[in-house]
Amino acid sequence: MNLKALKDDFASCPDREAIYRKIIAWGKKLPPFNPEWKVEPNLVPGCQSLMYLHGRFEEGKLYFAASSDALISAGLASILISFYNGSTPEEILATPPTFLKEFGIVSSLTPGRANGLASLYIRIKQTALKWRLETEGDDDAKLTQELNRQHK
Repeated sequence: MNLKALKDDFASCPDREAIYRKIIAWGKKLPPFNPEWKVEPNLVPGCQSLMYLHGRFEEGKLYFAASSDALISAGLASILISFYNGSTPEEILATPPTFLKEFGIVSSLTPGRANGLASLYIRIKQTALKWRLETEGDDDAKLTQELNRQHK
């Protein structure tokens, strides 16, 4: 999904309640999640609910799938996934989801949900970084160095 379509989708939300309804609608759009991906390494820490994120690298681009036991968390995941799916690792690392603030999504969230959203974005970035470094043939030390640099 392009950013304009996403912006248009949230532009019609006059208040926090409408934004929450829209986020929940996005949560209902998440495709089924492969049960084999519901493993500890795919758990997203810091979420109020159980959230799984699976990333796959195909032809130079990343594609994500997510699952959550809460519709709001699922909706936030669906929004981020629709924005980042089909992007290169470099594009993901260079493009923070500032649109979430611009569209009023972040300010509508409780602190716990905002923390979960941040954790999900960090996991997406970590996945992108992992694939970027693996395709460049870098070792674990470089991965650790780059992760530390990204989170400063």
